[in-house]
Amino acid sequence: MSTNRRSFIRNVALGSGALAAAVPTASEPLHRQPGPAAFNMCGFAAPKLPVVRVGVVGLGMRGPGAVDRLSYIEGVEIKALCDKFPDRVDKAQQILVKKNLPKAKAYSGEEGWKALCESTDIDLVYVTTPWHLHTPISVYAMKNGKHAASEVPAAKTIDECWELVETSEKTRQHMMMLENCCYDFFELLTLNMARNGLFGDIIHAEGAYIHDLSRDYLFNKNAYAEMWRLKENIQNNGSLYPTHGLGPIAQCMNINRGDKFDHLVSMSTNDFTLAALADEMAAKDSFFNEYKDKQYRGNMNTTLIRTNLGKSLMVQHDVSTVRPYSRIHLVSGTKGIAQKWPGPERIAFGHGWAKPEELNKLKEQYTPPIVKHIGEIAKNVGGHGGMDFIMDWRLIDCLRNGLPLDQDVYDAASWSCVFPLSGQSVGNRSKSIDVPDFTRGAWQKNKPHDMTLTGGGNTGVRPVVKSEN
Repeated sequence: MSTNRRSFIRNVALGSGALAAAVPTASEPLHRQPGPAAFNMCGFAAPKLPVVRVGVVGLGMRGPGAVDRLSYIEGVEIKALCDKFPDRVDKAQQILVKKNLPKAKAYSGEEGWKALCESTDIDLVYVTTPWHLHTPISVYAMKNGKHAASEVPAAKTIDECWELVETSEKTRQHMMMLENCCYDFFELLTLNMARNGLFGDIIHAEGAYIHDLSRDYLFNKNAYAEMWRLKENIQNNGSLYPTHGLGPIAQCMNINRGDKFDHLVSMSTNDFTLAALADEMAAKDSFFNEYKDKQYRGNMNTTLIRTNLGKSLMVQHDVSTVRPYSRIHLVSGTKGIAQKWPGPERIAFGHGWAKPEELNKLKEQYTPPIVKHIGEIAKNVGGHGGMDFIMDWRLIDCLRNGLPLDQDVYDAASWSCVFPLSGQSVGNRSKSIDVPDFTRGAWQKNKPHDMTLTGGGNTGVRPVVKSEN
């Protein structure tokens, strides 16, 4: 091969933002073919659990907050704590001690999570580890008779998505992705309004994760253990973290419950900041030398998804440029539209946005029961303004009352699969990529689930003194 041709190929690859080692070519198989569905988990209700015994795995960035929030919920016993690093387990134990709750059994080491999943005194394994462990731990938990709840994304590959689906179906154990943004206050409001037909037929929606993590998190030695999230931005391209923006709008559009994702296209810019920041950091601290001369993920990724019914969604991902935080959250229908970012929160049923007094009336009328029931308490407990606690409370209340969960394994797979599929599209000059139907046709008969209600409503909260996070 001539030098000119090699240079040409290299320039094309860089121009597309492709990470050749991480992205399959168009001719490479993406995944194995799944077998027939063993059981439809949509609408599945597991037997009631009067007390939900929880094991939390991963006590770095997200885990301690989960321990704190769960400790407030009546009917919860935190039976086990696990992290690769024993000192993190010890630190999390103090959350329980300060509340006069029993210490949990401690697990640590590279595979401490396996022993936790194998234990006989746990009903729910709550996973807050680095991304590459989400699927292995969730699958092992279900195979050992536990429900699994995993931080986002639930899976990194299409094979992992199918493994989650097939394991949940075979074991009849819940697998819920902990997409907390579905429980934010405006998102719940718009979902309730959508379910009541105020926006008409929703034909387009937009979501995003635009959050500058570069200096404070990606290149912070004290943030993600062993720099795992920075490494994810070297090893992959595309929409690495799609579900915060995608989950709420997918629910408004009844994805997997009357409609499904059909195909997507994705495009990324080149990287204009991360490699330069790696050089800057390495000049100050030799620790960062290993992160120099790497090909980083493109800064802004835009993914377009078309549904089987001919509707569209746009999802953006950018964690490395200087921009105000945004998840967009735009829901557009034949009768109206709602949008959260840029603020203020807005709703319109014509050419002009509703005036503040009109918006307040809509909020008063359509704020869903779950928010009226637990919303103020959630704000006091904390966790991203309260949405994390609403999510945890709702999960526990459904398990205690034998109710279907708001998010099932098909949602976890469908929302997470945008990660690998967007990478494949970016690596192939934004070619169209089919999205697997993880329900195997059941989306045509599955019914929307009303997560705006309060479940059994009999799950209380221990006294809340002040927000811990």
